[in-house]
Amino acid sequence: MAQTYIDFAISRDPSLQRETLLRILSAAAFLVFFQTYLVAPLIPALAVEFHASTNLLGMLIPAYMLPYGISTLFYGPLSDRVGRKPVILTLLVMMVVTTVGVATASTAYQMLAWRLLGGIATGGVVPIALALLGDLFPYAERGRPIGWMFGAMAGGTAFGSSLGAFLNPIIGWRRELLITAILSGITLAFAIRFRHSFESKLPQHPLSASEVISGYTNLFSDPRAAKGYIYVLLNGIFHSGVFSWLGLYFSERYHLSDEGIGLALLGYGIPGMLLGPVIGHVADRCGRKRIIPLGFFVAAVSAAALIPRSPVLLRPIIIAALSLGYDMSHPLLTGIITSVNPARRGLSMGMNAFVLFSGFGLGTLIFEGVLRSGFTIALATFAAAQLCLGVLAIPLFSGEDSSVGDQSQAVRMDSLSH
Repeated sequence: MAQTYIDFAISRDPSLQRETLLRILSAAAFLVFFQTYLVAPLIPALAVEFHASTNLLGMLIPAYMLPYGISTLFYGPLSDRVGRKPVILTLLVMMVVTTVGVATASTAYQMLAWRLLGGIATGGVVPIALALLGDLFPYAERGRPIGWMFGAMAGGTAFGSSLGAFLNPIIGWRRELLITAILSGITLAFAIRFRHSFESKLPQHPLSASEVISGYTNLFSDPRAAKGYIYVLLNGIFHSGVFSWLGLYFSERYHLSDEGIGLALLGYGIPGMLLGPVIGHVADRCGRKRIIPLGFFVAAVSAAALIPRSPVLLRPIIIAALSLGYDMSHPLLTGIITSVNPARRGLSMGMNAFVLFSGFGLGTLIFEGVLRSGFTIALATFAAAQLCLGVLAIPLFSGEDSSVGDQSQAVRMDSLSH
C-alpha cells in the first residue's frame, strides 16, 4: 500500500517525476562507467591470466570506447524518432547481457569480442539520458542534473578503477562483473517500474539516412557547436590517454600490486562524485567561461605532477586533481552542446558521445604510441598539449555565460510552439 501511494504521488507531481528519473539515470550512468573502467587497471593481471601481451589486453579499452562512440550516432536520432524511453530501456537490457558475457569470457579474444558488443549495447544509455534531461530541465537549471549525471559517471569511474584492481585478488574480476550485471538488472527493474517518467513531449523527427546525415552536417555549421565538439574530442584524448595507462604506470614505476594500484587510483572520480552538482550549479550561476579553462589547467598540472616520483600519500591526491580537471571541463562542455539544437537534442548528444568516446579510444592508442619513449615523455607531451588547450579556451569560451543559455531556451520554446 505504501509503495502504491509513493508511485501515485510521483505520477502526479512533475518535479518528483524528474527527480526520480534523475536518480534512475544517474544509477545507470554509474554502472555504465563502473564496468567500463573496471577493466583498465586489470590489464597486467588479465595479461597473465590469459597468457597474452599487455598490448593486446590494452585493446580492451578502445574495443569498448570506439564502438560505443560510433553507435551513439544511430541511437541519438533513433531517440528523436521513437522517443527516449524505448531506447534507454532496450539498452539497459543489452547492458546486462553483455556484462555477463565479459564475465564469462575464457580467452582474451572472447573478452575483446564481448567488450566490443558491450560498447555497442551501452552506447546510447548516457547520451540519451542527457538528452532526456535536456528535454525536461530548462537551461538555467540544467547544470545541477547534468552535474548529478557526471558525478555518477565519475563515481563509476572511481570505484570501477579502484575496486576493480583492489577486489580482484579477493573475489576475482569475474565475480565483480557478475555483481555489476545484477545491479544493472535492478536498475532496469526500477526504470521499468517508473517508465512513465521517461516521456518527452518533443516532436518526432524522420530517421531516414539523408535526414540524419544532414542533421549531423548542420551541427558543425554552427561555430559554437563545432568549437564544443573539438574540445570534447581533445579533452577525451587527454584524459583517456593518461588514465588508461595509470595501472601500468604504477605497476612499472612503483611496482605496486593490484591492491596498491586500486588504492593509488582511489581518488579518480571522487571529486566529480562529490562536487559534480556543485560545479554544475556554479556554472549555472556564474557562466562556463571561467571554469572550463581552469579545468584544463588543473588537468595539465596534474599530469605533469606524475612525472617525478612522488611520496605514496600524494599519489591519490594527484589522481584526484586529474579527475577534478575533467569534472570542471567536460560536463560544462556538454551543457553547452545540449543548447545547440534543442529540437533535435538526441542527435546533438549522439554526436557528443561519438566525439567523446572516439577521443577516449584514440587517447589510449596515441598515449601507447608515445609511451614507447617512456612515461616521462608521454606525460610531458600530454600535459603540454592540455595546457595549450586551456590557454586557447580563455578567448574561445569568453562568450559562454547565462545569456547564451537564455537565447537557446528561447529557441527551444519557439521550436516547440511550431
